[in-house]
Amino acid sequence: MPGTIRVYELAKELKMSNTELLHLLESLGENVRSHSSTLSAESVAKVRGSVQKSDGAPPAPTPAPKPVADKLVEVFPGMTVRELAEAMGVGAPEIQKRLLAMRVIASVTQTLDLDVSSRLAEQMGYEVLTGMRPAPKAAAPSNGVRKGSSVNRPPVVTIMGHVDHGKTTLLDAIRHTDVTGGEFGGITQHIGAYQVEWDGRKITFLDTPGHAAFTAMRARGAQVTDIVVLVVAADDGIMPQTVEAINHAKAAGVPIIVAVNKIDREDANPDRVLTQLTEYELLAEAYGGDTMTVNVSAKKKTNLEDLLTGILVVAEDLDLTGDPAANPEGAVVEAQLDRGRGPVATVLVQQGILTVGDAVVVGETHGKIKAMLDDKGQRVLKAGPSTPVEIQGLSSVPNAGDRFTVVKDDRTARHLSEEEGMRKRTERLALRHRVTLQDLRRQMIEGETKVLNAIIKADVHGSLEAVRQSLEQLSDAEVKIDVVHSGVGNIGQSDILLATASNAIVIGFNVTVDNDARTMAQDESIDVRVYNIIYELIDDVRKAMLGKLEPVYEEVSLGHAECRAIFRTPRGPVAGSYVIDGKVTRAAEARVLRGKEVVWKGRLQSLRHVKDDVREVLTGFECGILLDGFTDIQVGDIVESFEMREVPRY
Repeated sequence: MPGTIRVYELAKELKMSNTELLHLLESLGENVRSHSSTLSAESVAKVRGSVQKSDGAPPAPTPAPKPVADKLVEVFPGMTVRELAEAMGVGAPEIQKRLLAMRVIASVTQTLDLDVSSRLAEQMGYEVLTGMRPAPKAAAPSNGVRKGSSVNRPPVVTIMGHVDHGKTTLLDAIRHTDVTGGEFGGITQHIGAYQVEWDGRKITFLDTPGHAAFTAMRARGAQVTDIVVLVVAADDGIMPQTVEAINHAKAAGVPIIVAVNKIDREDANPDRVLTQLTEYELLAEAYGGDTMTVNVSAKKKTNLEDLLTGILVVAEDLDLTGDPAANPEGAVVEAQLDRGRGPVATVLVQQGILTVGDAVVVGETHGKIKAMLDDKGQRVLKAGPSTPVEIQGLSSVPNAGDRFTVVKDDRTARHLSEEEGMRKRTERLALRHRVTLQDLRRQMIEGETKVLNAIIKADVHGSLEAVRQSLEQLSDAEVKIDVVHSGVGNIGQSDILLATASNAIVIGFNVTVDNDARTMAQDESIDVRVYNIIYELIDDVRKAMLGKLEPVYEEVSLGHAECRAIFRTPRGPVAGSYVIDGKVTRAAEARVLRGKEVVWKGRLQSLRHVKDDVREVLTGFECGILLDGFTDIQVGDIVESFEMREVPRY
């Protein structure tokens, strides 16, 4: 037996979980933080001795403190607005109101993305637990799976990184296939979904044309990725698209594994890559951090086993489960119109078991599944959680990122797809309400700290750092600027996609906007600002931040009128009054003073001068005042006209 062994290897041998072994190592005084760390022979001996003393029973980890019961809510994928409202004990209209503030328009039966449900619950002060959709209470599932049973599902992994750093070649090496050779110029032209098996467990890979497709799917609400593998060439190091991929993965909130590729090259320098990662808040395990890094060579098939094992280790921490008994649902990875087969779509099943013959709603389209093919082109009858399959039988081609769900029959599917089409049109109209510099207060995020998301592009690194630091210095206790992404170069479609997903504004300094990006920004109602003078840029953002501050109002008195006579009319008593100072305005608020006491406060129903309806009456003129909902006006009462004015914030 070798003198050293990795944490996860020893845990498997001792039939312990990785977390349990790390707790045991900590109790033995061993400073080990990562599941992939290598243990010395002395550490291994300590562990074996401790396990033998305890008769093979590892010490239980210290339980985490339980959250307060009355502020705990469990959310699950595909939760409807009504279900979320019932779980939190509030009315559905309150949930819809808060969703509207998040720029989400939903009916009470509309399903919500897990991320949206979680963020909304957190904003309302709840401790969030992520669970699975409860199994239906009606008939038993036809696939024979017990109701409510959760099973471990394969992790879904997206490969991302800079162009030509070996993303698809790495996946080819893992799959033992040659996808790259069949693609134009060796560059990925499509989204592929594949499944491989390692160490008795399956892993689902999504091979995308880049971070743009990854974010486009997330912008449409398709949260399909569990882990991101960031491929970085050891000879090139961190490149602009690598930085963008890091920011997109962070925005999605998924763990990152860094695969340092091309270590077989003479000028390879993996250590430089690890150092560069620290600049982007990714501290490698070798430096005491928690970001897993694996040195690989896709061309030579070096250390691929370590990468696959690392993916399974991270997946074990995530505790990924799926409910086979749940109603089948998932997301579209890619779709196209095939001349011989009609509309076909590659979908990723996330819950339940998808079966040939199921009636499905897929975004704005629908259909009945006539056939399913797996990633190897073989016909299959069923597909469980985290399984990618190609389906046939849809009425039209859906969009990548569209959600699919199984319904009871074709008629229901057609009806729901039409409803979804109407909802999408409503959403497109709502896009005009995205965050802009002129309209930040109406769009502000609920909570004590307001956040203005920004994407910054500049011509050179020096200017980029100057702009970023100047904007970040504007943040204070009430308003914070969150730079979602910054980079050098013109504003492109990738920047607009990220702004769409994160509801951000795009700021450019000494750069231009690509034509395609400009068109996309107009379609998605993204606020894009380009400046040549940094002081104008800072001034505009400062004004936007003032719009994000909670407004402060003060009362301003406009004038007073004395009631000198009462005229009875069918509409109510009219106070014949004389304006003694200032002016009385119909649109302003009003109060009635009887001595020093305020006896009524509200608005004027009518204001007349002689026989004419007027908007205001000035000092020295008589008028007739009809108060809205107040009939106890008396001679000698004073009607005060006032308004609330916003106090500027600096």
